Amino acid sequence: MPTGAADPSSNGRAPYEGERSVGQLFAAATADLSALVHDEIALAKAELRADVKRGVSGGVSLTVAGVVALASVPMLSAAAAFGIHALGLSLGWSFLIVAGAYLLLAVVLGLLAWRSFSRIEKPVRTIEGAQKTADVLKNARPRPATKEEIDRALGRIP
Repeated sequence: MPTGAADPSSNGRAPYEGERSVGQLFAAATADLSALVHDEIALAKAELRADVKRGVSGGVSLTVAGVVALASVPMLSAAAAFGIHALGLSLGWSFLIVAGAYLLLAVVLGLLAWRSFSRIEKPVRTIEGAQKTADVLKNARPRPATKEEIDRALGRIP
């Protein structure tokens, strides 16, 4: 069997030192692309993790603010019914103080939620990296193999 037929990458000449076959080049490119995708995913996870924590904190604060605001409605009703006996103040003033305290708490919790939400940032580095990768992949257009190269790679011609 001729030497060239055993090596599909050979075209009848001795390979240069350090030269790789098409299969080796494809395997290396596939491994590099896989590593790039895994690195992009890891970067996205790292950037989003902190923002998700801030979002959850803001969501909890907003939920508590909503519950407290809702709780102020029954407090206004209870104050209207039983406030006449509180501290000797008139009925209207005593209930207004209780309702105002709950509304003030709701405002403070709402401001804390707004502050947490305003700190959320988009993952800038991940977006830039993904755009650069997409640009590289758009511009990397392999030329189609000729029939002769395919036949050579399959060992049909020496």
